[in-house]
Amino acid sequence: MEIVRSRYRSMATVDEDPGRRLGIVGHSRAIASVIQRIERVAATRSTVLITGETGTGKELVARALHGLSAQRDMPFIKVNCAAIPDTLLESELFGHVRGAFTGATTAKRGKFAMAHRGSIFLDEIGTLNGPLQAKLLRVLQEREVEPVGGERPERIDVRVISATNRNLARMMEEGLFQEDLYYRLHVIPIELPPLRDRLDDIPVLVAHFVDKHASRIGRSIDGLDEQAMADLIRYAWPGNIRELENVIERAVILSPSSLITRDSIVLGGASGRAACVPSLNLRQNVEWIERETIRRALELSVVKRQAARAMGITPRALAYYLNKYPALNERR
Repeated sequence: MEIVRSRYRSMATVDEDPGRRLGIVGHSRAIASVIQRIERVAATRSTVLITGETGTGKELVARALHGLSAQRDMPFIKVNCAAIPDTLLESELFGHVRGAFTGATTAKRGKFAMAHRGSIFLDEIGTLNGPLQAKLLRVLQEREVEPVGGERPERIDVRVISATNRNLARMMEEGLFQEDLYYRLHVIPIELPPLRDRLDDIPVLVAHFVDKHASRIGRSIDGLDEQAMADLIRYAWPGNIRELENVIERAVILSPSSLITRDSIVLGGASGRAACVPSLNLRQNVEWIERETIRRALELSVVKRQAARAMGITPRALAYYLNKYPALNERR
């Protein structure tokens, strides 16, 4: 049986990828087109809208755009619009003055002001409510922000990069997204292909994730056998690259040997032949189950409080686990 050597043969392909210096792994025609567009528009200050399904790497593209720009040494500020309640998001984005509302005991700079002369990445832009859409439109038009409760607007020089997995054009037609704002955001569109449309990239992505997670936990993994790789290529990948990374991370942990077989590959959350836990070591199994449960709850929740409720624990308990497993917090 042929062994697909993720660590050796495939890593040579990774190094040859044109997007490697951008942190983007792949050499398919679909991803090559994305890389070319990033390289063409990165040097400009034009507003960019990144679209694509969940897990396709939208934040990675935003960081690549900033990293290739002349402002690469200036701030890159990320805001997940879906993770912040509407009542707090306006203050988070634009700041507030002291006494603007109950609890505003001090003035606070907003994310736009913090991103001055750099880039701001507005993730999940499609979740903004109507009033916030209107205020964001004014920021894009006037290039100034007015803190909540403030009287004097503040000039800003910020490149706006936004992202969404929603169909903003359809939302606009349905009256859920302001037309003027849509066209302000849609200056330079970058559409990310789903993983099912770039299957040629799976071996090189697998090589990348095997190395990443094997190094992190101190394991030596030679690669995948032919059947395991075939299973990965046949799968539809509804969760895209994020799901692939989760599958490989799990396989690196579950594999009893340095060769990953299909027995260690869990697709779609279940596999009739996959081991259910990493080993016979009780503590290792408990920690793996804790991480998997928290990871799934976070992926299915908009805010951490919702994830805690879904798991039947308090937000304070969730904070404890996120401190225990910091990698889960970094993936939010």
